[in-house]
Amino acid sequence: MISDAINRLEYLCNAIPALLASIDDTIFNEKSKPDKWSKKEIIGHLIDSATNNHQRFVRAQFEDKPQIAYDQNNWNKFNFYQEIEGRQIIEFWTLYNKQLLELIKRIPNESLQRQCYVGDKLLTLDFFINDYVEHLEHHLRQVVSY
Repeated sequence: MISDAINRLEYLCNAIPALLASIDDTIFNEKSKPDKWSKKEIIGHLIDSATNNHQRFVRAQFEDKPQIAYDQNNWNKFNFYQEIEGRQIIEFWTLYNKQLLELIKRIPNESLQRQCYVGDKLLTLDFFINDYVEHLEHHLRQVVSY
């Protein structure tokens, strides 16, 4: 049932931006190790996840089992999140997730069983929506306490 995912995503869209904005820039940019993502890069990763899931949410409704996957490390690296001002990244995350929230609310129930490939796994839109919100919650716990 995606109604729970919708409610959770709506909560995140309302609660998280202020929490992210309250993080000191030094902490937001800090990397625990050179090969680990900063908090800012984690938010960038969530933008990349939004981008790829956006494609799944839309294309699976009209394409027959599209194949949509991505290389998360290269997406993060070549989006240059560490170099971009943190407030812009927070605003982009917020607006993108508000857009996805509105999109998800409008997906017809009969479309929730349409499928999309990630690698060799064929999964439903229902799965992707729920997984998207769980993924957000997982990573947001790494960045802020809410």
